[in-house]
Amino acid sequence: MAIINSISARWILDSRGFPTVKCEVTLDQQGKKAVGSASVPSGASTGTHEALELRDGEKEFGGKGVSKAVFNVNEIISKAVLNREFLGAAELDEAILALDSTENKSELGANAILGVSMAAHRAFASLAGLTLWQYLRRLYFSSLPQPTANKFPRLMCNILNGGVHADSGLAVQEFMIIPNTQNVEDDIRLASEVYQTLKSELKAGNQSTGLGDEGGFAPRLEGSEKALEFIDSSITKAGYSKLECDLGLDAAASEFFDKEKNVYNIDGQELSQSGLTDFWTKLQEEYNLISIEDGFAEDDILGWEIMTQKLGSKMSLIGDDLFVTNMNRFRDIGLKNSVANGVLIKLNQIGSVLETCQMINLAKENNYKVAVSHRSGETTDDFIADLAFASQADFLKAGAPARGERVAKYNRLLDIRDGLM
Repeated sequence: MAIINSISARWILDSRGFPTVKCEVTLDQQGKKAVGSASVPSGASTGTHEALELRDGEKEFGGKGVSKAVFNVNEIISKAVLNREFLGAAELDEAILALDSTENKSELGANAILGVSMAAHRAFASLAGLTLWQYLRRLYFSSLPQPTANKFPRLMCNILNGGVHADSGLAVQEFMIIPNTQNVEDDIRLASEVYQTLKSELKAGNQSTGLGDEGGFAPRLEGSEKALEFIDSSITKAGYSKLECDLGLDAAASEFFDKEKNVYNIDGQELSQSGLTDFWTKLQEEYNLISIEDGFAEDDILGWEIMTQKLGSKMSLIGDDLFVTNMNRFRDIGLKNSVANGVLIKLNQIGSVLETCQMINLAKENNYKVAVSHRSGETTDDFIADLAFASQADFLKAGAPARGERVAKYNRLLDIRDGLM
């Protein structure tokens, strides 16, 4: 048992220059103290079914201020649990979640709850003398086989940006390389080398090498195939074979879905559900794609059914906006309709570490692939690296192998590996 000594929060800036919440939790166990801190990520391409990220909506920061969320941590959450004893972070999460009676955490804000949750898990890990991944594993994933230095998640590295993450004009939001060297250190090196080669290739083609929100390049290309051609060429010129590096997409199809016409506007085409499925099938066959995230809009269940029937046995079809890390939505849509075969896991979509880990376990129990993910508005907090390793996720999605808020996750994986050697 440990007593909550203090909980505090303040705003800091995320990678897009908007404010987000940073929290600190202090514990005391018979005079032994431990402190944990955490910073909350924020998304630009957000699903309508996500837990609410509480923003002020006032003049300060163009309406993006988080003073209400900070107040809720410092005045409501803190006072409710201060000086109370808890067995561990999961029990504390349960107590905090009970303070918000809404389904989407709109009273306290998912960003307020999550900041405390992440910080508390770090504090309890420190108190137990464990690394964060060890504590998460013991608390939530003890039934899984012991992770080893050879059992890291595969990396999904967004090296070319489109959609709402960049002004490139590309409909597809993320073009990702997925290294396959069987060694996390070599995977990171491959990602870096391909990324730098792509920069050279774009320059040689008189294309912009400006960056999108997640560190990938944002050239103005005529379509998805041209983007994939540049990446394919860069893999080869960096000295790697197709066996050593696969490709993946985050389509974020909700962003280019015309609800009134019930069509998808992509690469100058208006496509029906069947037409878009054929489009993805063509790219999958020609460019070694092993994963498509949000290939259809979040509420287009028919589209998801068509795509799953045609491509579900050939590749990972990952639901992000479709499931929003929500167990009820996953059961009601994914399992009931047998759509998708993978889930994207984002801590701030659901708003607590406890619920996030419960969602991971539910997905695994139903043989869905698990991809732990960052957000476009990130901080240098590397929590998701420990979460992905502890849960033995199939993938870790952390953005380009560039910019501090992205590489913090990759560098943390190297630290975890070193600790296992």
